[in-house]
Amino acid sequence: MGYFKDMINIDINCDIGEGVDNEAELLPLITSCNIACGGHAGDADTMMKVALLAKEHKVLIGAHPSYPDRANFGRTSIKMVKDELKKSILVQIEDLNAVLITLGISLNHIKPHGALYNDVAKDRELALVFLDSISKYKKEVFLFVPYDSKIAEEALRLGFRIKYEAFADRNYNEDLSLVSRKDPKALIQEPKEVMDHLLHMVTKGAVLTLSGKAVKIQADTYCIHGDSPSTLQIIVYLSKHLPENQILIKK
Repeated sequence: MGYFKDMINIDINCDIGEGVDNEAELLPLITSCNIACGGHAGDADTMMKVALLAKEHKVLIGAHPSYPDRANFGRTSIKMVKDELKKSILVQIEDLNAVLITLGISLNHIKPHGALYNDVAKDRELALVFLDSISKYKKEVFLFVPYDSKIAEEALRLGFRIKYEAFADRNYNEDLSLVSRKDPKALIQEPKEVMDHLLHMVTKGAVLTLSGKAVKIQADTYCIHGDSPSTLQIIVYLSKHLPENQILIKK
C-alpha cells in the first residue's frame, strides 16, 4: 500500500481524431483526450469512432476547436470577424457534444487547437472572444489553458473552471510561449527526453526552457501531441518508466 500512497498521479492528454488513426493504441494508456471537431480535422464519423473508444477506455473527453482551416491543420493564425470566429468555435463544440450526448458521455473540457491556442494565450482581446463563444459551458466543463497566459487570467476573472496545461513534448521559450514549429527544436521526440522534460515540471514546478533557464510553471494536465511520429513510443515509454520515478498516469 505504501508504494502507491507515495505516488504522484498525473493526467496525460492527447489530441485525437485528427486522421492519424492511432487512437486504439493510445487511449488505453492516457487519461484525457481532445477530439478534433471539424475546424482543423474531424467529422461526425471520426468523432463518433474516437468517442466510443474513449468511453471504452474511461478516458475523459474534451472538445478541440480550431480556426476553421483544414488546409493548414489549424496551425496558421487567421484574422476573422469576431462573430464569425465565435460561431465557428461554438458550432465545432456543439457538433462534438451532440455525438457525446447520443453516447451518454459528458463533455469534460475544452481546449483550443494549434494557432488558436497560441493566439488566445497572448492576445487578451482574442481570449475574450474565445471565452464569450464558450460561455454556455462555463459552469459545466473545464477549460485547458497555459499557465501565466492572457486566457488563464481572463477565464479566472470571469469564473470559468480552468486546468493549467503544459506540454511534455514541446520546448518552451523563457516567456512560457512554445518554441515555434518552424524551429527544428520545437518538438521533443525522443521518449527519454520527453520524460526528463516532464519530470522536471512535475517534481520541480518549473520547465527547463530552450535557453537552459528554469521557469516556474503550473500544470494540472500534460499534453503529448497525438499527431507526432513518435507519439505511441513516447506514451508507452512513459507508462513503463514514470512509475520508477513514483509517478503514475492515473485514470
